[in-house]
Amino acid sequence: MNVSILLLIALPIFWIAYRYYARYLANIFGENPAIPPPSVTLKDDVDFVPTHKSVLFGHHFASIAGGGPIIGPAIAAAFGYIPVFLWLVIGSVFIGAAHDYSALFISIREKGKSMAEVAKSSLGKFGFFLFIAFTIVMLLLVTSSFLDLTATALTSVRSIKELGLPAGQTVLKTFTDPATNVVMCRIGGIASTSVIVITCCAPLIGFLLYKRNISVLLASALSLIVCSISIYIGLSAPVTLNPDTWKIILAIYTLFAAGAPVWIILQPRDFMNSFILYVGIVTLAVGIFAGGLHGVQLSAPAFNLKEAASLPGLGMIWPFLFITVACGAISGFHALVAGGTSSKQISNEADARPIAFGGMIVESILAVGVLIAVCSGISFADYKQIVFPAVESGLKSNPILAFSSGMGGLLHKGLGIPAVFGTIFGILLVEGFVATTLDTAVRLNRYLIEELWSFIFKKVPSFLKSYLFNAGIAVLAMYLLARFNTYKIIWPLFGTANQLLAALTLIVVAVWLTRRKKPTWFVTLPAAFMLATTAASLLWLLFKNYLPQHNYPLVAADILLIILSFGVLVLSLKVILNGKKQAA
Repeated sequence: MNVSILLLIALPIFWIAYRYYARYLANIFGENPAIPPPSVTLKDDVDFVPTHKSVLFGHHFASIAGGGPIIGPAIAAAFGYIPVFLWLVIGSVFIGAAHDYSALFISIREKGKSMAEVAKSSLGKFGFFLFIAFTIVMLLLVTSSFLDLTATALTSVRSIKELGLPAGQTVLKTFTDPATNVVMCRIGGIASTSVIVITCCAPLIGFLLYKRNISVLLASALSLIVCSISIYIGLSAPVTLNPDTWKIILAIYTLFAAGAPVWIILQPRDFMNSFILYVGIVTLAVGIFAGGLHGVQLSAPAFNLKEAASLPGLGMIWPFLFITVACGAISGFHALVAGGTSSKQISNEADARPIAFGGMIVESILAVGVLIAVCSGISFADYKQIVFPAVESGLKSNPILAFSSGMGGLLHKGLGIPAVFGTIFGILLVEGFVATTLDTAVRLNRYLIEELWSFIFKKVPSFLKSYLFNAGIAVLAMYLLARFNTYKIIWPLFGTANQLLAALTLIVVAVWLTRRKKPTWFVTLPAAFMLATTAASLLWLLFKNYLPQHNYPLVAADILLIILSFGVLVLSLKVILNGKKQAA
């Protein structure tokens, strides 16, 4: 199949969905731009900060996208491109975008409360406890997965032959692998340096935006300059560290970033990173269409269900396709970002549609582009060697490297750009956003742990109010789980928990709507499907993987997720049924 066909099918569907379905949802919820949002009524310049729509979109999009829409499709491509494509398009429109918009809008109306707090007002104190405990476990799985993935990707290497470079090239820093005597390029080190430079410059951009009130246009120009300089420095001086060292550094960074005011690091860093992502999405789309004109074909199989079922970390298409793709189609993590940060910064209710619904659509466009790049830019055999390496090879699975190599190959075939530049840009595209997911998720977990203490204690001890203490719990648990488990082991449980949180969020939305006598079909139907899918996944992982492997930390996490989600479901059904009886 020609590489451009999938994107040509997806784009009109996404446009129609944003143009009409998003408006339909806004009418159900009663969107009203005249109602002042919590960023105005509760402004404190720390968490509640009225933010320009384009700046907030950059922060929101960078936070929800992270590495999810790249890593998920890159792994799931083993099922074949047709089933993955169908789930990306159908899932994102009718489940993911509706989920994201609903979560953000309700959080705005509930004065910037998290979905756990919304569950408290809808399901009572016990429902709040169940929801918040579930979410803390889910975020732990998110952060530990991405910590391992980030450390692996930041140390990625490729041979100069694979990058199409001559032996005497001077563009990239190289070293000779002592085991194979092959000359390798440190492409992960380029991304490492870029991430460090951008993060260090974030406070300056934040200061200029919020304390000197420079225009968004000027801030955008400065951000592009910083990003360009960071790449140049990365090419000249790639940072070389081992994965374990990176895990420690990233853990320490997220500990302090979790308590800094959002305008110092979180917002400006995401704002700058978003330009790399925007350029990457456009470049990827141009490369796909140019490749289509040149007759480039998808080299991966359309369906590969039997082989995928036997690969480590995968399984039967149902439920594992739907929990592996994760963020590209629907993600409970998005609701945490919506209620944790975005609802506290949105300056107008009408901005919820472009930020939440539109953000999910753009993320799905990226995921479709990733799928096409992985399935056309490299051979399927090379793809399997990178993502599902043989145990005896001693290599670690690296889906980020598979995407960046695929992007390099696609841009070379479509635009004639040397594969090395596309590969470098691909890994730069991902790395800033995987780090974004880490510090955003730790910050959100810090909020939730603080809320948990408020539930347990009538008068919370002062040390339990310390952000360092609460962020420290989240960071230490994240580090330990990642230290002793690879992402490949954690990802299926993370994906399941993530999609299960999305289902529980949709149930809470249904309760909220029921109490206001509004239609709920557009959230209850997706919730039912995701509940069935994630329940099947949890049981399969428990009895087929974790118990036979004696992986007791993940056994405990799996059982805990089953118990907590069942409790939330029972409470929600009681409220919904009682609400319908009262309405009748």
